[in-house]
Amino acid sequence: MSKDLNQKIYVAGHRGMVGSAIMRNLQAKGFSNIVTRTHAELDLTNQSAVQSFFELERPNQVYLAAAKVGGIHANNTFPAEFIYQNLMMESNVIHQAFVSGVKKLLFLGSSCIYPKLSPQPMSESALLTGTLEPTNEPYAIAKIAGIKLCESYNRQYGDSHGIDYRSVMPTNLYGPGDNYHPENSHVIPALIRRFHEAKVSNTPEVVIWGTGTPKREFLCVDDMAAASVFVMDLDKTIYDQHTEPMQSHINVGFGSDITINELAHAVAKATGYQGNISFDPSKPDGAPRKWMNSSRLNSLGWMPQVDLLTGLSGAYNAYLLSVHT
Repeated sequence: MSKDLNQKIYVAGHRGMVGSAIMRNLQAKGFSNIVTRTHAELDLTNQSAVQSFFELERPNQVYLAAAKVGGIHANNTFPAEFIYQNLMMESNVIHQAFVSGVKKLLFLGSSCIYPKLSPQPMSESALLTGTLEPTNEPYAIAKIAGIKLCESYNRQYGDSHGIDYRSVMPTNLYGPGDNYHPENSHVIPALIRRFHEAKVSNTPEVVIWGTGTPKREFLCVDDMAAASVFVMDLDKTIYDQHTEPMQSHINVGFGSDITINELAHAVAKATGYQGNISFDPSKPDGAPRKWMNSSRLNSLGWMPQVDLLTGLSGAYNAYLLSVHT
């Protein structure tokens, strides 16, 4: 852990679920010189605006948590926006960070970078070994490009400029700060909203997309933030020993997965919904299974701390606060 609590740290995407969790983690550790910009203040897809920001602030570290994100429906509906905006944001931030002299940067990716039919659990070596899940391929391509941007800048400028840009790949995240949009949200916040509204309106049944058989792994966002800071602060020698120049990303997962059916019943329990739950098999399932192999991170000394039921209760409480504020 760095002892320089006054170093300037830029958290891109600080209002998002992951970015705000990283902010909480850094502040709890005593870091006070944290730089942020809202989207209204800085459009990360605007190259000249990002250049001006880095020339002005010149941070020491960057956490790149900004992204355009969404669930299956959003990815299917807005593929051009997902690939363009994410490519532009990461290209601008990573390049301008390098130009302005930033030595350490952490890029946050996604488990969707791995092929649809990857052997489970998915290890870092599965990257670029097969066809991606079609429903979120544009987003996945952008996230893969972010990993390769970090690796390419390290390979070309690591020795000459002393830069150290790293990538972490989270599994499915949930928790405070999540997006509860009825159409464009991920599975846990979507279920929390639907079960809460069904409970309030005494709806006898909730119908969920798909068959309920796909398996997913879920990690509380505060665990993800802790893992991000942990990876950022790893000694470079140790990081290099556990990664490769062209396979340098690190998976961050919970360690086990559950079916969507099991998840739905767990969310219903957390929200207090007691009606029936059914599934619509005419709707897409997505990948049959997405379970991360986190042994690389675990061997470095990090393990998750928040179990699913505890995390779901906290997520529901955060949702209730968002509804009433």
